[in-house]
Amino acid sequence: MKKKKIKIMIDGREIICFQGQTILEVAKKSGLKIPNLCCHPDLEPSGGCRLCLVSIKDRKGFFAACSTKVENGMIITSDSPEIKKLRKINLEMIFAQHVESCRDCMRSYNCRLLNLAEEYNLDLGKFNDRKKDYPVMQFGPAVIFKSQKCIDCRNCVEICQKQGVGFLEIKERGSFLETGPSSEENKDCVYCGQCIVHCPVAAFEEADSVKSVEAAIKDKKNFVVFQFAPSVRVSIGEEFGLPYGTAVTGKLIGALKSLGAKKVFDVSVGADITTIEEANELLERIKKQQKLPMFTSCCPAWVRFVELYYPQFIARLTSVRSPHIILGGIIKKYVAEKEKIDPKRIIVVSIMPCVSKKYEITRKELKLGNLNPVDYVLTVHELACLLKNHSIDLNFVKEENLDQILGEPSGAGVIFGASGGVTESALRSAIRKLTGRKNARINFKKVRGLEEIKEAEVKLGDVPLRVAVVNGLGNAKSILENNPKHYYDYVEVMACPGGCVGGGGQPVPTSSAIRRKRAQSLYEIDKQKRVRLADDNPIIKELYEKFLNKKEVVHKICHTQYYPQQKDKITIWKKQQNH
Repeated sequence: MKKKKIKIMIDGREIICFQGQTILEVAKKSGLKIPNLCCHPDLEPSGGCRLCLVSIKDRKGFFAACSTKVENGMIITSDSPEIKKLRKINLEMIFAQHVESCRDCMRSYNCRLLNLAEEYNLDLGKFNDRKKDYPVMQFGPAVIFKSQKCIDCRNCVEICQKQGVGFLEIKERGSFLETGPSSEENKDCVYCGQCIVHCPVAAFEEADSVKSVEAAIKDKKNFVVFQFAPSVRVSIGEEFGLPYGTAVTGKLIGALKSLGAKKVFDVSVGADITTIEEANELLERIKKQQKLPMFTSCCPAWVRFVELYYPQFIARLTSVRSPHIILGGIIKKYVAEKEKIDPKRIIVVSIMPCVSKKYEITRKELKLGNLNPVDYVLTVHELACLLKNHSIDLNFVKEENLDQILGEPSGAGVIFGASGGVTESALRSAIRKLTGRKNARINFKKVRGLEEIKEAEVKLGDVPLRVAVVNGLGNAKSILENNPKHYYDYVEVMACPGGCVGGGGQPVPTSSAIRRKRAQSLYEIDKQKRVRLADDNPIIKELYEKFLNKKEVVHKICHTQYYPQQKDKITIWKKQQNH
């Protein structure tokens, strides 16, 4: 249906817009600044913070710009002295329930609330914080919730519901509201981290591993290796003022070397191996017509979601390990042997777009004997903090290359960072295996994009393969509850909107537009790659010839199994802690 164009006025400026848009939406698109805090494009506006107040001619009172829709002929004022006074009062009310710990906050250099306080000249020291005795909570090994900072905007609750989890909820605490974990026995966190990237005041943070990594680097006995996920190269630059989606692969490697990394590898190489193993498993299942549809398992939040809430589908998960776990195993076995390094000395640090990877590395079934394939996980946000702690600015870092013992990834490995990338990579390999043709189909554009559920039918030789690509756990829930066996053979699921480009450990802000730019950059890298199939990657061929040449080795390094999970422990501190 064609949208109707209408004409409105904001602060004396005539604007042509569309009926159904909100005042805030129109203002943003027109380059007009209306202060706001709680509004997020992924969520329905609530008007909770009351900072985006405007007045409308011939209407009494004030209106939240985020939730008020435009009408033809509206005359809107957003910056009158009275409105500014009300905004300041509302800001003061927010700070009365937000414990300021700006010096220790990981978002202090990029905090909208702090910027607004400076803009409106607030004296932060005058507030008697009503939440000073509220607890700090840790959910598993991944998420920290500092409830003293919470301003009850409900963003975390809304996104948790949208994710189909419903672990967070609003409760009464005396005459006040309190956000916290559900008291329902069957509700638990899956560590997707969307509460972190949707919280406007950093009440939610990743469990901090920065100090542990710094200590590991300082210890001269350690041989510290960094590896970075596909999407990291197109998001880390945002933390240093670069445009959204800017690819900074060489600078990222240079920065990690500056930190003290002995080796730097690309997890996309591990994604190439995941691709090959997953394609093999898919073809085997299709041949036997067993355990279909096959679900991807790269995303540990999705895996935990299945294990907790839908254990009847565990057997449908592919047994293939996620790329950074595979590559971590190769580093501690293959690289250690080639470089003659004691594997116990090797510390593998993964730079990841999500917090669920912090949980993943604690899973006992992923251990290689007494070795953890990966020792620490840093989110993109944590890496930015670590670099800034050491005065390393990506804008001024000399570009460097990957350590070539593990070579370069194919384009197929790089696009793992975008929703649909795993599917497209697997399809490239599966078709090559079935046809043997060098010029087999490469691009599968129907599985690309940010749509919540994408469907396609692809011919594997003479066999039609029905695929679905899902991003967002709420959408995965709808698939699971509609008997996917009847509709699909292969289903890719990523817990976060847009896939890893929208992960819970990515820079803030994040939105559909930002996620799209990050994904586009990954596809552009893929397009420019000389090698675009995992099967054609020379280093992958070498690894299969020299290391992954026995079935038991492949199984040990590349495969695992999953189990029904119990509710995880919530750790609670009664007073503010520094994490």
